[in-house]
Amino acid sequence: MILSLNNLDLKKVINASGRMSILGVSTLSDAVVDQLAYGAKNYFEMEELVKKSGEVIAYYLNAEAAIITNSASAAIALAVAGLITKKDKMLVDKLHDKNYKTNGEIIVMKGHNINYGAPVEVMIRLGGAEVKEVGYSNMCSADQVQAAITNETVGFLYVKSHHCVQKNMPSIDQVQEVCHRNGIPLLIDAAAEEDIHSYASLGDLVIFSGSKAIEGPTSGILAGKKQYIDYSFPHLKGIGRAMKVGKESIFGLLTALENYESTKQSVDFQTEKLKPLYKLSEIKGISVTCINDEAGRDICRGRIMVNEKEANRHAVEVVNELKNGEVAIYTRDYHATEGHFDIDPRSVTKDDILLITRRIEEIVGEAHEVKS
Repeated sequence: MILSLNNLDLKKVINASGRMSILGVSTLSDAVVDQLAYGAKNYFEMEELVKKSGEVIAYYLNAEAAIITNSASAAIALAVAGLITKKDKMLVDKLHDKNYKTNGEIIVMKGHNINYGAPVEVMIRLGGAEVKEVGYSNMCSADQVQAAITNETVGFLYVKSHHCVQKNMPSIDQVQEVCHRNGIPLLIDAAAEEDIHSYASLGDLVIFSGSKAIEGPTSGILAGKKQYIDYSFPHLKGIGRAMKVGKESIFGLLTALENYESTKQSVDFQTEKLKPLYKLSEIKGISVTCINDEAGRDICRGRIMVNEKEANRHAVEVVNELKNGEVAIYTRDYHATEGHFDIDPRSVTKDDILLITRRIEEIVGEAHEVKS
C-alpha cells in the first residue's frame, strides 16, 4: 500500500502535557506558516542567509551572535565542538579522530545530567568532549564546582529544566561566578525557557529550542559571545552538516521570534482556561488545584489528584486510559505513580479542556459503577 495523508490513520491528539517533542512540540501560527511557505518557495544564498538570520536572532536574544540549528540538541553539540577546537580549523574535520589531540571535558552537575528524550551527555560527547559529573544526584555546591575544574576543562554546562534536580543546587549566578573566576565559558541549556531575553547576560553560550516556548518550526538556537559562536561556526561544515536547518525553518523561526511577546499566554489566561477542570472535584476521590511550574516559568497547570481508594482508580490507570481513548489525551504524568498528574493549558483549547474533563468523569465514573 502506498502511504498518503489520507491513509496514515493517525489518532487525533490533545496535548495537555506541554511543549513535548514526542507530540511534535508546538502548533504554528498562520504568520509562521506563511513565512515557512515563503522560505520553501524561494532560493537563497544559504551561507548569507545563515549569517544574517543569526544577526537577527542575536538581536532578539540580546546576544552578540547566534546560529540557527535544526534542534536544541544540535546547538549543544556545536557549542561543545567549538570549545574543543577553538580557532584550529583543521581539527574541525578531525574532531573524533583519535590520531589528533582534541581532548577536553565539560563539567555538568550530576543532578543536571538528564535524559530529556536523549541523554544530555550524548550531545556533549557528540561535540567531542568528555563528561565530568560534579556533586551528587540530590545536591551540589559552588565549592564542588570549583574543585572539579582542571586544565582539561573547556566549559561548564548548566541545564535549566524542570527535568533537573531543583533543590540544593547552586544558582546560575553562583556557577557563573566560579566559571568567570577560572576563565572557563558557561553554557546554559535553556531549551524550554520562556524568558528568552535574559540568559545571554548570564551565560557565554545559551541554547534554546526554536519550537518550544518560541513556538516556531523544528529548530534550535545557539547564541552568546561572538568569540564562542565564531568557534562553533566552522563546525557547520563538519558535524553540523548533519544538523543543518532548512531555509523554510529559518524564516518560520524569525517570524515566531518577531511575534513572541504578543503570543505568550499570561498566567491569568492559563488559569481561566483551566476553570472547567474544577468540576472534577465533585467526584469522589478526585481533587483539583492549580500549581505553578516547578522550574519557575510563568506557567500554571491544573493538578488532578486521584485518591485510589475512593476513586477506585489509580492515577496511572487514569492517565493510560486518557491516552488510549478514541482521542489520545496526553497529560503531564511525571508524578502519576505518586497519585497525581497535571494538565498544561498552553497547547489546549477551551473545547479540549471540556473534553478532558468529560473523559476523566467517564473513566472514574465507570470505576465507581464497577465498585458499587
